[in-house]
Amino acid sequence: MRMIDLMEKKRDGQPLSKSEIRFFINGFTTGDIPDYQASALLMAIYFKGMNRAETVNLTMAMAESGDMLDLSDITEYAVDKHSSGGVGDKTSLIALPLVASFGVPIAKMSGRGLGFTGGTLDKLESIAGYDVNLTEAEFRRIAGETGIVLAGQSLSMAPADGKIYALRDVTGTVASLPLIASSIMSKKLAAGARGIVLDVKAGKGSFMKTPADARALASAMVRIGVDAGRDMVALLSDMNQPLGVAVGNALEVAEAVMTLQGQGPDDIHDHCAEIAAHMLRLAGQGQRWADLDETRSEVDRALRSGSAIEYFGRMVTAHGGDVRQVEDLSRLPQAKLRYSLLAREAGYVARVGAEKVAWAALALGAGRAAKDDVIDHAVGIEVHASVGDAIAAGDRMMTVHANDEGRLQAALELLSSAVAYSADSVPRLPLFHGVIDGKDLSPGTGT
Repeated sequence: MRMIDLMEKKRDGQPLSKSEIRFFINGFTTGDIPDYQASALLMAIYFKGMNRAETVNLTMAMAESGDMLDLSDITEYAVDKHSSGGVGDKTSLIALPLVASFGVPIAKMSGRGLGFTGGTLDKLESIAGYDVNLTEAEFRRIAGETGIVLAGQSLSMAPADGKIYALRDVTGTVASLPLIASSIMSKKLAAGARGIVLDVKAGKGSFMKTPADARALASAMVRIGVDAGRDMVALLSDMNQPLGVAVGNALEVAEAVMTLQGQGPDDIHDHCAEIAAHMLRLAGQGQRWADLDETRSEVDRALRSGSAIEYFGRMVTAHGGDVRQVEDLSRLPQAKLRYSLLAREAGYVARVGAEKVAWAALALGAGRAAKDDVIDHAVGIEVHASVGDAIAAGDRMMTVHANDEGRLQAALELLSSAVAYSADSVPRLPLFHGVIDGKDLSPGTGT
């Protein structure tokens, strides 16, 4: 088999076979196929696309390019969730302890943030001592002892994806639906879950700007999972304004803790309850938690009661974190400067630009513009207003937390145009734009 034949075949719009895809993935991972040939094939895929069988074969080849985690000794049915990234999205910090509180073990590997999307690991490292870098033995031990572990992904999992993504990033081939879907799902499949809930964001504060684009990506990922033998659900959620109030690492940890104590903002409460209900339904495998409405009600009651906070504390302690910062949120990192942005006029909030808030948080130091940037866990923004709120002139719209005057001014400049006002009432934004359930999809035609 020759790489030039694969490049020409895909250039001409023909589908690649399973063996051809594996030849490419194995050869590129080991270094036998050079970057320039891999780049040519990726560009051909960008222009010509991939069919359903090609996409699932690409995903499985990338997943199997490294270690495949087996969680059967931890739980008979491992369930996981993935978010495509958003502004103020601290869902994993809430939904996972919530699911664990129902007796469903959670063993999840998460990532760091790059750009304006915050990473779960960065948020957890706001807690002093929290160790996200676990060996596989430590990962398994914590899962078995506490019922929940949330750590970083092993470098030995899906190494082909890391190499291919680095190449896509510098060759203009990032925005390819089959390449995006296979990149995300290869890591999910390698992480050992049998049931996967996807939270795919749509809006100005996400990668997919419209519900139609988010639906296309979600459908592709659900089809991959179904064809790989996994139970799949994708929720299409809105990201035109921040989720919850807090944007920034320690601020989001504090909001997650408050939500787990039954005191969080309504939107993050409802969002996490929905995610957790779908995770439980998959974990029940059609028996326990079969009725989604009933499960959603149980989850809502558990979240309001504050019972799930125990599992968050267990997780923090098991990872070496200072649980006193969970018990007393004032112990979390605190910024030196605070600045309140006030409403310029009375009326209704017509827009709270998620992307403006995200870039402002990045300017403060809450995120990374480059992979080696150091994060300031204390800084961020509290967004006190949501689209549809009635306001009076002088009402507090945002609170900016900063540690540097220059960074504060840069953030304020970005935030100056983040909020739009209307004299007339404005409808509230939906939390979700729909659900794609894998059980409603027909299986693929084979690989």
